[in-house]
Amino acid sequence: QVQLVESGGGLVQAGGSLRLSCDASGRFLGRYNLGWFRQAPGKERVFVAMLTRIGGSTYYADSVRGRFTISRDNIKNTLYLQMNSLKPEDTAVYFCAATARVGNYESDYEYDYWGQGTQVTVSS
Repeated sequence: QVQLVESGGGLVQAGGSLRLSCDASGRFLGRYNLGWFRQAPGKERVFVAMLTRIGGSTYYADSVRGRFTISRDNIKNTLYLQMNSLKPEDTAVYFCAATARVGNYESDYEYDYWGQGTQVTVSS
């Protein structure tokens, strides 16, 4: 199985940028469909972005489309989430996830492997 560790979170002003990393060990990330989710205080964990195993197609939540970019570095075995034009409502704990299954990529129950999360705080 694959182990995932996120990093890159922090405090940033509105309009700023951050790049989150999700380092994988144990298995090659290219074996999996990969996703980013986030959970704001007192709210459910929600889908942010997804990168398919086959074809490398990307999908985004409406709230982040055009501002966030998901990508993968096969050599480093690392998943990224580039976040630009950040807004206070982007404040949340961000999680990377992986699954070998094909299903509803927006649903967190489809993902078998999760990182511990990294905090992103956007100040106004």
